[in-house]
Amino acid sequence: MKKINNEKKELIKEAVKRLKGYERREYQAQIALDYFQGNTRKTERAMGWGREALKVGMKEIETGIRCINRYKDTGRTRTENKIEKLSEDVRSLADPQTQADPSMKSGSLTYTRITAKAMREALIKDKGYSDEELPCENTIGNILNRLGYNLKRVLKAKPAKKIKEVDEIFENVWRVNKESDNNPKSLRISIDAKAKLNIGDFSRGGKSRDIEPKKAEDHDMNPKAKLVPYGILNVLTGFLTFFLALHLRPVIL
Repeated sequence: MKKINNEKKELIKEAVKRLKGYERREYQAQIALDYFQGNTRKTERAMGWGREALKVGMKEIETGIRCINRYKDTGRTRTENKIEKLSEDVRSLADPQTQADPSMKSGSLTYTRITAKAMREALIKDKGYSDEELPCENTIGNILNRLGYNLKRVLKAKPAKKIKEVDEIFENVWRVNKESDNNPKSLRISIDAKAKLNIGDFSRGGKSRDIEPKKAEDHDMNPKAKLVPYGILNVLTGFLTFFLALHLRPVIL
């Protein structure tokens, strides 16, 4: 019988991890024969391998007959395969969530975030399932995942790619600007407005040097007025004019 040390054990274990199926069983069985006199119990204690797999591997070496793995035929039947039309009903409830119907007639999940709990309740309410007939929320969540309704990150809208007309548009703009500059009777100006500023007793993160701190509104939902800064630029002379437009909130008497 060959001797085995800890270093060799680790090398063998790493090699086993790279094998699958009958090749793995055959290799494990050969190690048991070479180092542990074919004793499956000793091999299990020393290497951490299951005895049943070792026995099968030894039989395969002894007879030359390989066992066929049929993992896909094992395990329990999925719930959506047990309950007829469950997958179809789940899809019919989940799909309108992505294409909302303004008439609110697409089902109870149209304007609701799809969760396992919400889906289970909708199956009972809209599809006539009983509480006893349906599986638990966790299983409903697994069914949603298998059907592709898993959690996905919300994607930001991608900016539109440059269209072929862009160059023509800019060429036309530069041509018109040049014609305007050469025309003594033409005045070209550029006008721009900046973000509106709410007027009211708001803090805006400000500070004041007082004995008692000044009080401000906690939200700026209802400002007394809005101040809008505008700028007008004379393109030829570079003369810039600023002015402020005040938009008062209408008072209802």
